[in-house]
Amino acid sequence: MNAHAKIKQWLKDNRQRGTRLLQQLVQEGSIRGKESSAQAVIIEKCRKLGLTLDIWEIGKEQLTKHPAFCSDRKDFSGNPNVVATLKGTGGGRSLILNGHIDVVPEGDRNDWDHDPFSGRIEDGKLFGRGSTDMKGGTVSLLLAMEAIITVGIKLKGDVIFQSVIEEESGGAGTLAAVLRGYSADGAIIPEPTNMKLFPKQQGSMWFRITVKGRSAHGGTRYEGINAIEKAMIVMTKLQELEKLRNLRIEDPLYSKIPIPIPINIGKINSGEWPSSVPDIATLEGRMGVAPDEEMKSAEKELEQCLRDAAQNDEWLKKNPPQVEWFGGRWLPGDLEQEHPIMTVLSKSFEEVKGMQPAVEASPWGTDGGILSKVGNTPVVIFGPGVTEAAHDVNEYISLQEVFEAAEIIALAILEWCGTNQ
Repeated sequence: MNAHAKIKQWLKDNRQRGTRLLQQLVQEGSIRGKESSAQAVIIEKCRKLGLTLDIWEIGKEQLTKHPAFCSDRKDFSGNPNVVATLKGTGGGRSLILNGHIDVVPEGDRNDWDHDPFSGRIEDGKLFGRGSTDMKGGTVSLLLAMEAIITVGIKLKGDVIFQSVIEEESGGAGTLAAVLRGYSADGAIIPEPTNMKLFPKQQGSMWFRITVKGRSAHGGTRYEGINAIEKAMIVMTKLQELEKLRNLRIEDPLYSKIPIPIPINIGKINSGEWPSSVPDIATLEGRMGVAPDEEMKSAEKELEQCLRDAAQNDEWLKKNPPQVEWFGGRWLPGDLEQEHPIMTVLSKSFEEVKGMQPAVEASPWGTDGGILSKVGNTPVVIFGPGVTEAAHDVNEYISLQEVFEAAEIIALAILEWCGTNQ
């Protein structure tokens, strides 16, 4: 029996154990600041596999002073990063397998059909917050490594498994791992891509725009300047900017994505009383950044847009909108399609699935930008899970995809790292 056949048989024989591991991870509701219990499950698993463990609380690697750092979280204590290494015998390429353990909040529990952290299994799907984003992918990584270890295959190159915190808030966990010295010849991040390969990832950053008005009584609103109405002018300009920026995107990997780099207003705050003219309005949103674009360049373009909006309005000309860049930032990633890590993963996909993989660009940010731009590690995003289910109520993942992804990743590890057999 060859190596592929051994791995395939092991995954088949251990489907129930792998499913239980994913269920355990989902049941540990690892929202921001509460990642420790899920990390404990990861640590125990890695210990059983005999991996070399590095467990530490981030923030002591000059993290907060790094240009790529962004987080409003002041204290990371009690919720560690975990890196577990499968050492090779030497002479092969190294590979990072990176997954984030943090999940977004569950939202209104009444909107869920079942407890959002139940890990309920139904019709071949496992339900729960974090199942698809991205604990299913993390379990695929662990299963791939366990299969290789258990069937006795010795690798030449190192495999560096990472379970990091803070991805959903901008990637501080992965940045901490990079600053701790972790890099490799290649990397795979199993975000929910619908089993597509994403060599390129959109970057993004949050902004807050403050628009001033002048207060007055609602009965004589003409004596005031309504900040909401002025904010509407700004929003119209932002829509025009979004259209202009997306017209410049000619990359065929974005051909199936209606708006490759959106500008989204996600939060509006203004006014304190229905019968008063509001004197201030704030718009908070997210700006998409193209894979080959510099973050600063995108910032300057939005800032110029606000200046342009002010030029056509007498009030805004005297009281220009102010922008603040705050909160989440995800660096873009840009890997050539012909890169060897893409070739290896595509070959493994074809061997398992019997067809070529779909290759697209990521419509959202990942930790891949940090690994590639700061850590100089080429990254492919590939994993199980329905993209649309991430962050949604009744989030779920197909268990079949989890095991298929594990098989594909295991074969890619063998090819990339090399074996002594």
